[in-house]
Amino acid sequence: MAEPTIKQLRCFAAVAEHGGVRRAALRLGVSQPTLTAQLAALEATLGISLIERSRSGALVTALGRSLLPHVDRLLRESREIVNFAREAADSPSATHRLGVLPTLGPYLLPDVIPELHRRFPALRIFVKEDGPRELEAGLADGQYDLILASAPLEDRDMASTPLFSEQMHLVSAPDHPLADLPQVRPTDCVDQNFLVIEERHRSFLQVQGVARDYGFRLMRDFEGTSLDTLRQMIGTGLGVSFLPSLYIRSEIGPRHDVIRLEAAFDTPSRDIVLAWRPRSAQRHWYQQLAGIIRQICARDLADHVVVAAGP
Repeated sequence: MAEPTIKQLRCFAAVAEHGGVRRAALRLGVSQPTLTAQLAALEATLGISLIERSRSGALVTALGRSLLPHVDRLLRESREIVNFAREAADSPSATHRLGVLPTLGPYLLPDVIPELHRRFPALRIFVKEDGPRELEAGLADGQYDLILASAPLEDRDMASTPLFSEQMHLVSAPDHPLADLPQVRPTDCVDQNFLVIEERHRSFLQVQGVARDYGFRLMRDFEGTSLDTLRQMIGTGLGVSFLPSLYIRSEIGPRHDVIRLEAAFDTPSRDIVLAWRPRSAQRHWYQQLAGIIRQICARDLADHVVVAAGP
């Protein structure tokens, strides 16, 4: 069964308000024949007569008067929907689904979320941790609205903006032989066991590249499933590894179960970006959000990350 359209209901409400087809047509900016056709279609759809034509204009029938409160409410809600969509397109007044790397989210978001909530009380963020490939796939298929990921993205069609660069640091157990050195040179590490996180994490490839360049021995049989498990293995003296700066700030500083070593060689780093679908209706807000995250990092995390320049 056909249903009334918003356009038909708007024409009926205008005739009822202005008492005539001509005045209603002028108010809506349509021709009188167009408005008359819309009214006729509405009456045919509902199977009732809504308007009586008279010498003085157009009169609303008794059934039409009974229907008008429902029509007015529907049109009001329709306007509210349009207004909400217009405002939401460039504002945070909605629930946004954020995907984030498990090696990043727990150590960055505690500094970001409180500030966002203070600035935007209506903002709601659903956060889910996932691997880099899963994050990009989830962004593409709509599981996420935006993601915090490491660059470069495999899907080059996604829109992204840089946030910061994060250095990874050489760490060991406090009683490890390397811990006594004022600086650790590559030659000091050649005979050491290097632990690494699972291959599904992009930092695995970075550590693997450093190990290949300097001839370090990777312990592939003892890959960490997370930064925490990696740290715990390091803390037992099983080997040394690289851990990201924000993780060290959050987890190692308070515990002292592993220590940071001074490396006399280049250690890996990762570039963090905020990414979204290029045609997202809220892409302008996401650009603004990226700028806010950079501001927070520059203010609170400048000792641990190098903040990127804005677009």
